[in-house]
Formats: sequence, structure tokens, C-alpha cells
Amino acid sequence: MAAKLIDGKGLAARIREELAVEVETFHKTTDVQPHLAAVLVGEDPASAVYVRNKQKACEKCGIKSTLHRLDESTSQSQLLELVDELNRDVAVHGILVQLPLPSHIDETAVLDAVAPLKDVDCFHPENVGLMVQGRPRYLPCTPAGCQRLVAEAGVETSGAHAVVVGRSEIVGKPMAMMLVQKGDFANATVTITHSRTKDLPEITRSADILIAAIGRPKFITAEMIKPGACVIDVGINRLDGKLVGDVDFEAALEVAGSITPVPGGVGPMTIAMLLQNSLTAARLQTD
Repeated sequence: MAAKLIDGKGLAARIREELAVEVETFHKTTDVQPHLAAVLVGEDPASAVYVRNKQKACEKCGIKSTLHRLDESTSQSQLLELVDELNRDVAVHGILVQLPLPSHIDETAVLDAVAPLKDVDCFHPENVGLMVQGRPRYLPCTPAGCQRLVAEAGVETSGAHAVVVGRSEIVGKPMAMMLVQKGDFANATVTITHSRTKDLPEITRSADILIAAIGRPKFITAEMIKPGACVIDVGINRLDGKLVGDVDFEAALEVAGSITPVPGGVGPMTIAMLLQNSLTAARLQTD
């Protein structure tokens, strides 16, 4: 029997509708409009598309969105000056620095420079530390979206074995930390795997919940999936002119219990969680 599709696009639309009501109420109550400032350095086509989609989603929810486009040749000091200006601008509640940055810029230095209260991506060490301790100010957008998708699929996480393929700071590590916490849609037993993991297929086949975030097209094959498992595909790769995930989707359909498509799965949810964080940021910064 084919796996149940987890509709990230539909869930994200419902979340945006709910957020639009919350944003309107917040605006009427405080006379403050949540404001997200995005910074895009260079002309990377995929980054430009991501930022444009985020701006459109902000507009639909009543969140103000400002884009700061900088030339590829922008120096690190110039970028840090802009981040400092946005930090000091009381009308800006959230700052998003679109990754990747040009190779001559130290991404860590730039992300660390964003004020923790305005760090709606949850990349700053202060926010990461709070999240690891189970008292998050913000949740990182993509892992939070994945967690909501697991909940949407009706999968019991408590006591389940979750395997995360990938150990990035953006997805893999925070995803594992969130699933192992005490709380709703968590309490899982978590294994993090990566490029140096031995016997990877054996480990992934033991997963009740499999999160693929390794950045390699169709890397997870049907033979690597436990029958009936919930599969969340974070990957976005271009292969033969098409967008594909890190999971061999068509083959996985015949094995998994539930699975996210690419596109239409994790991507829309990442943006929805960014909007949620932007509203939270505005609330935290409004007396």
C-alpha cells in the first residue's frame, strides 16, 4: 500500500491563515506591525527565489517585509554594519540573513552579530543554547516545520526511534535536540547519522521516524526505510532539471507509512515557522 502523503503546503496555508488573524489582533492592540528585514548578498538564483517566497508569505500574513539587496562584492565589514543598523532599528523585529553568503564572508561572524531577540532563524548561540535546554525563545524554522509535519501525520513520537541523516547546524543537530526534549511531539530516542556513520542502511532501517537532511539527491533508497516509517525529506536538489529530495520518493512510497513530497513538503513549512517566529519576536520587543 502506498504511503500517506504529508501535505506541507496545505498545513503551511492553514498556519498562515491562523497567523494572519493573530498578526491583525496584535497590530490592532499595540499599533505595532511585525517587521522582518531580509538581507540578500549576491545573485544566487535559489536564494533570490527563497527570499521572494518569504516576502510573499509575509505580505499575506500582514507582516511587513523589507529586503536589503547587496552586491556580491560587499565586504564582511559592510555587511556587519548593515546588521548593526538593523539591530538598532526599533521598527525591525526580525533579521534574516539569507544563506549561503559569498565565500569571502565568514557566515558564523555575521550570524553571531544578529541580536538574539531579532534572530528569527534561531542561529545565534544564545538562542541555540536556550533551545537545547528546552526553554526556547524561538525554534529553528526547518526543524520546527519537520516536527509539525510529523504531528500532522499522526505519528507517535514518544518512545519512537528517530534517525536524523545529516548533522548540519541548520537542520540535523537542532532537529535531534528538539525530538529528544520532554514535551509534545518529542520524547523520542534519537540517533544522528552522517557521512562517517558505519552501516548507515542498518541504522536507518531501525527508524520509526526518518529525517533525511544530507543534501544528496535520492540518497535514501527504499531498502534503507523501515516498513511503515514516517519519512521527512528535507532535501531540495536539482536533478535532470527537476527538484528532488534526499529520498528516492517513488520507491519510498511503496515502503513508508507516511512521507513528505518534494516540493510541497518541508519547504512551505520552513517559511510558515519563520512567520511564527517573526510575530513572536515582535511580541517580545513590544512593551
